[in-house]
Amino acid sequence: MPSDLVLKSMNTIHRTMLKLSFGHIGWDAGGMPVLELTTTGRKSGQRRAVMLTSPVQQGDTIVIVASRGGDDVHPAWYLNLQANPDVEVKWKGAAAKPYTARTATPEERAELWGTVTSKYKNYAGYQTKTEREIPLVLLTPVT
Repeated sequence: MPSDLVLKSMNTIHRTMLKLSFGHIGWDAGGMPVLELTTTGRKSGQRRAVMLTSPVQQGDTIVIVASRGGDDVHPAWYLNLQANPDVEVKWKGAAAKPYTARTATPEERAELWGTVTSKYKNYAGYQTKTEREIPLVLLTPVT
């Protein structure tokens, strides 16, 4: 499983690529749109930003996967949004906007998981590496 250092390094490299290309390169990865999710640290109270991909979008709702590469622990960003679902999303290079995050219900996950894994096989592989059920998160814009 990727270490925290590897994950933070990948995020730094991704942000650097976006900055150096003036936002022209980096808003797509592996055929999926990329977003920057900003949460509030559940312990520190500080803003924490992470670059993620979204395998599925449903109207204005963005679906993200809390896989952490199939690790046995949830990603920190997922734990943060569980504690405080008020997040910001920078989507497709536009300015950051407020969203509300929530974990998909079992029914929603069952419906969405097949779509996610049929299009992006790596997520199915991640699920085989861990006994935890990898959560899907629905990000809904605040209106």
